[in-house]
Amino acid sequence: MIHAHVSLDHWRDSGEHLELDGRSIFIHDSGGDLPPLLLLHGFPTSSWDWAPLWADLTSRWRVIAADHLGFGFSDKPRHLAYTFDLQADLHERLLATLGVTSCVVFAHDYGDTVAQELLARQVDGVLTFEMTSLCMLNGGLFFEAIRPRPIQKLLLGRLGPLASSLMNERIFTRSFSRVFAPDLVPSARDLHDHWRSITHADGHRIAHRTGAYLNERRERRTRWVRAMQTTDTPMRFICGLLDPVSGRSIAERYAELVPNPDLALLAHVGHYPQLEDPEVVLSLFEEFASSRST
Repeated sequence: MIHAHVSLDHWRDSGEHLELDGRSIFIHDSGGDLPPLLLLHGFPTSSWDWAPLWADLTSRWRVIAADHLGFGFSDKPRHLAYTFDLQADLHERLLATLGVTSCVVFAHDYGDTVAQELLARQVDGVLTFEMTSLCMLNGGLFFEAIRPRPIQKLLLGRLGPLASSLMNERIFTRSFSRVFAPDLVPSARDLHDHWRSITHADGHRIAHRTGAYLNERRERRTRWVRAMQTTDTPMRFICGLLDPVSGRSIAERYAELVPNPDLALLAHVGHYPQLEDPEVVLSLFEEFASSRST
């Protein structure tokens, strides 16, 4: 059962900050002796994306979710290169600090690619924890199948810094709303709160840095796809087909390239399945995770 709406303010006030490598990282850790579950959020939002699932997940798991560096309520250095190696390193150190040696990973969008890098490290035998299984929601797993939004393309170009400087709530709301199913767009309040999480500590001014990941997805595509093709780690991909960025085209490529693909296709949702239909997503995740040893 999905519980009541969790406001951004409640999410912020009920979390904590942990210093990792001299930077403040905002985290939620439900603690306890339950099997660990690591949640990885997407771009350009924050760990608050997982709030609709939080109460239900924490009844079965020790759930850990952090805002990536440069996102949400974590530190947002102005001149940093926000690479997937950086974010993967951060999550390895986070789990080590919390004493977690193995966990299930549940990822979305940008978080999918962080998970792909972690998976590649596991295939290489250098990951500092064991990823026992991996469930992913809509994300750019295959560079050739991504359909980036105009704002994403703009942030990548030489006008990226200018685009960041001119970013405002109206532009964000218009672009962000279009990745959802038309009848499942977040409320005006929630759209405003997503914008608040992005603009915390002027995070919208570094969007050309945090949003530069498309180039990295192109450059490292072979490494990350090979990891999905060669791993023994159980995987499931849950895909909202109404997503204009990483929907049907990604799902079709997943079916073509991943051996014995475990795909769950949702015809009625878009890019944020966990916000658009949290009950279905929770059910699909639990079905997958319950069949795997943690």
